[in-house]
Amino acid sequence: MSTNSFLTHLQCSACGRTDEADALQTVCRACGKVLLARYDLARARGVIKPADLIGRAASLWRYAELLPVRDVDNVVTLGEGWTPLLPAANLGRALGCRRLLLKDEGLNPTGSFKARGMSVAVSRAKELGATSLGTPSAGNAACAMSAYAARAGLAAYVFMPRDAPAMNQAECVAYGAHLFLVHGLIGDCGRIVRREGSERGWFDVSTLREPYRAEGKKTMGYELAEQLGWRLPDVIVYPTGGGTGIVGMWKAFAEMEELGWIDSRRPRMISVQASGCAPIVRAFESGTSHAEPWTNAETIAGGLRVPSAIGDYLVLQAIRESGGTAVAVPDDEIVAAMHETTRREGVFVSTEAAATVAGLRRLVREGRVDPDAEIVLFLTGSGLLNADVIDVSRPVLDPDDVEGCRRAIDQVGMVL
Repeated sequence: MSTNSFLTHLQCSACGRTDEADALQTVCRACGKVLLARYDLARARGVIKPADLIGRAASLWRYAELLPVRDVDNVVTLGEGWTPLLPAANLGRALGCRRLLLKDEGLNPTGSFKARGMSVAVSRAKELGATSLGTPSAGNAACAMSAYAARAGLAAYVFMPRDAPAMNQAECVAYGAHLFLVHGLIGDCGRIVRREGSERGWFDVSTLREPYRAEGKKTMGYELAEQLGWRLPDVIVYPTGGGTGIVGMWKAFAEMEELGWIDSRRPRMISVQASGCAPIVRAFESGTSHAEPWTNAETIAGGLRVPSAIGDYLVLQAIRESGGTAVAVPDDEIVAAMHETTRREGVFVSTEAAATVAGLRRLVREGRVDPDAEIVLFLTGSGLLNADVIDVSRPVLDPDDVEGCRRAIDQVGMVL
């Protein structure tokens, strides 16, 4: 059965060259830059309205006409998307922000927003005849790809830095993926995938090196608008590694305006990176359109440890066009924000997600964000993925030692 997708073609985001959509494609064959999926939005505007979404499944596939998969039978889903948008009064008071909202992407399958992109990318790869997939990953994308490849019955080849979180490694193996650990960073992993993939028949689903992960990520923008009654907030704060989330949402906003679903107003797009790996922040501050690779990248937030991103120019464009900004935060502030967010709001967040909280605190303190604005923090992953960061050391109690037990409880209670 057809999804009634309005997909028409692919277009290079840099040189403008067009290419066919119904064949496996990676990057632009003319300039090597990012390909974007294009839709017949003029025709779609006369066919689908926001009211038509009422009653549809609470997943990202509620926007099927604006996604690239043509046949429902090729949709590979685990229930991704339609994550909650939560008011955050407790955290907001601590940050001095009275209209703070949290978009909790940690409730996606495999525990992160990466499920969105991989659901769409794997579905489309399956539809176009791929039989095996390859990807480099800092961790979360590998888990998502492995899960959706398993669901689709496709072979998965995953390359991760050898110091990627043990939870991510175990999850990939559990899904049946072929996992390889690499001496180096995600860029080193990517070189192996690109070098070996064509010869071995892997379709490369690296960040922005195929057109459809961004299509899954763009649904965050559609959802946000729908959850706010077809309007957008004043500010979006987003943790940035490869940057697909910002690229996808910025694309979604343009599509929704052309569809007549929202007006021309846009949120300020704010990119948060770790101080130990902040190529986008450096490029933004220096006024360049591309980010030079970051040397000696190091941060506790593995998803932010991306020294070089193929879509850097698209991220920087979105930030600048929106009047946004970029900020880097150190690891100690990220860990502190992870604890604070979890304790104040009951949402156990990953290190990458916590970076948005640390970043917002810094921007408010520096006067770069209006604390009275409506602000949405994208919490891109669950803290279950980074549980090893939490110090769980506590006294071991002897139930028969009544006085010792009481002293230990009193002491810990005073610390907390």
